[in-house]
Amino acid sequence: MPSPLEPQPLASRALETLLEPATAIVLAWIAAVLLVVHSDPLLATLVVLGGIGAFVAGLTGVGGAIVMIPLLLYVPPWLGTGRLALHEIAAITMVQVFAAAASGLAGHLREGFVDRRLAVTLGAGMMIGSLVGAIASRWLPPAALQGIFATMAVAGAVMLLAMKIRPEDAVTGAPPWSAVVGFSLALGVGLLAGAVGAGGAFLLIPLMLSVLHIPPRIAVGSSLAIALAGATAGLAGKFISGQVPGWTALALVAGALPSAQLGAVASTRLKSGQLRVILALLIAAVAIKMWLEILR
Repeated sequence: MPSPLEPQPLASRALETLLEPATAIVLAWIAAVLLVVHSDPLLATLVVLGGIGAFVAGLTGVGGAIVMIPLLLYVPPWLGTGRLALHEIAAITMVQVFAAAASGLAGHLREGFVDRRLAVTLGAGMMIGSLVGAIASRWLPPAALQGIFATMAVAGAVMLLAMKIRPEDAVTGAPPWSAVVGFSLALGVGLLAGAVGAGGAFLLIPLMLSVLHIPPRIAVGSSLAIALAGATAGLAGKFISGQVPGWTALALVAGALPSAQLGAVASTRLKSGQLRVILALLIAAVAIKMWLEILR
């Protein structure tokens, strides 16, 4: 038996590597990709797209819907693997947002960037709004859902690009803020986000920065906890109203779980100003594309 100071045999080191949680997640993801590639090209596409959306979620603090909804609308038809209706996209995106927010939140909690008062107060407002919006969405036409999402994207991009952030905001904790204002903002965002299947963080983050004056990194980390609360209620509403298709939702989750962790790790390597610019550019690009589709 080798002493602790002696190098371990190659087989032993390989076994330990395989048992690492991160390695297990990656292997499970690869297995899921291989499985769905074999059985259904559309599901394989959704696994990959779920991974892309979740990485963005962990990186920027959004739930991923700002990227997932246009990806699901345009990429499968472009690849020729299938086509999803907008109501179906709204439902399965909520599942992906739930998985990505939960996975990405774990990374931000480890770094200490989650403010518990923000998470509880705004999370409560988001839960109520998302539940009502998700149930009501069953009776909204697809054009209304697309219009709501595009409007939210425009508002979020404008607020992010217009605001000025003080340099010290990147390192200080959250300053005093109004719980009533925070709850009301989250309630309103939740109503809209629940309808379109989004976590709402891409709109809530600019509001937290500009109205509540929360430092960027705290806003990004806390937004995932808030998005998770909203996604939980929104997902319940989608299930209650019978809008969630099982296999397509599971395919998105398979891609989301490992990628959100990778995005959260990448987030800690970027400056707060860089996070704001990345998020603003993503939202602006999606908003332009969605409005071009609506006005065509």
